[in-house]
Amino acid sequence: MHLYGCSPLDAKYRQLKSRFRKRLLNTLFFLDINKPSVSNYDQAYFTCNKEWTLVKILIANNALHGAASLARGMLATALKFQFADVIVNSARILREYYAGLGDEKSYELYDSYSKQYAEILDAEIRSEEYYQRVVMLYRKPANKTGDLMQRMDTYCHALMGLSESFQSPVIYYNMFLVWIMQYEMLRDYEAMLEVCNQAEEYISRNPVFHQEDKQIMFYTKKMSVYLHLGDYRQGRVNAEKCLNEFPEGSESWFTFMEYYLLLALQTGQYFHAAAIFNQTISHVAFKKLEGTTKEKWAIFEAYVMYFADKTAISAKMWTGQRKRSAQLTRYMDDPQRYSRDQRTFAVLAWVLQILQLIDKRNFAELNDQFEQFKVYASRQLDKEVHFRPIQFIRLLQQLRKAGYQPDEISNADKYFNRLGERPFSYRGALTELEIIPYEKLWEMVLVNFR
Repeated sequence: MHLYGCSPLDAKYRQLKSRFRKRLLNTLFFLDINKPSVSNYDQAYFTCNKEWTLVKILIANNALHGAASLARGMLATALKFQFADVIVNSARILREYYAGLGDEKSYELYDSYSKQYAEILDAEIRSEEYYQRVVMLYRKPANKTGDLMQRMDTYCHALMGLSESFQSPVIYYNMFLVWIMQYEMLRDYEAMLEVCNQAEEYISRNPVFHQEDKQIMFYTKKMSVYLHLGDYRQGRVNAEKCLNEFPEGSESWFTFMEYYLLLALQTGQYFHAAAIFNQTISHVAFKKLEGTTKEKWAIFEAYVMYFADKTAISAKMWTGQRKRSAQLTRYMDDPQRYSRDQRTFAVLAWVLQILQLIDKRNFAELNDQFEQFKVYASRQLDKEVHFRPIQFIRLLQQLRKAGYQPDEISNADKYFNRLGERPFSYRGALTELEIIPYEKLWEMVLVNFR
């Protein structure tokens, strides 16, 4: 309206937007990727792809000698880092170039590269397919995998076979990640840890193939292992090692800190949890996180505050660097205001309110909250997706029926055992999030009344 005095549907504005987008995309060619935090492998791959575009432009303009010269440099770099796709592309260009010159010796050299790495590239493409299929299985709820675990096992062994036939970093990384996901879904955390260690050893033995995003993935998966094993000591050792290598403030850094915070909270290390929380939300990049992630950290904040109060941790230690954001915690006092896709937040907020009321022995309000929570669960929670929180709600109802006398509770074992049938398993999905596993929360509630 300011520029043209017309609606966004006007042809003049649409033309401006189209041209501006093309100009923005063109600036991608001038990105500086030569940063200390970017691995040599990633820098080299980015450079090769940029130069490949130049080669194609030169060929299109009949500058064959310049294109061949650039392709030879690309090929040398690609051979060092084993970029099969770049090697095949470069070798094909050079094969055609030397065929035109009648240079049979050079032609045969580049033809051999093209054939050899075409096989490797085909194997890498298959490994990517297996990895992608496993990712789709991995994203399904843990209780709905059925015979999918058998399919996942097939993909795992297929990748292992490819890794034995082809020494490709792409295949190796896909193999490690697929085995990690399989063991994570099986809740075999010891085996999962072993694969993470093997992956780190591979990176150590092959530093030229080091990829930052893959290493960060292995570090984060190890933190997940320690979370589920409840091993705070090894988790902290892992964190101190990994955080020195992480690009601080990145999306992956916030994910890692989330697992680290949960580990501290679930193992009773509340002082350290407060420090982790403070370090995370004080980072300048926190303001740029998307809304759901900020809401999640608002929930974390409420739980950290709760345990800080119970253990007499000085509030100044972790709240001194910022004022509590009313915007981020606007739903904590009224959990029903959370949107449908944030029902897990509503459950966690409600549970915290109940814990606080139990501490205060405010039974009148506690009864009211129990009733609202029960109605909300029956109307809003899915019996399969929210299986664990529903069992915890039923446990709380048994406590209420017993007049808040733990020794008078009946029928609680049934619901507690159901929690054991589907143990806590957090793979990053919001529906799986538990600040404290419900088994431990139930024990905390009972101890509070004794």
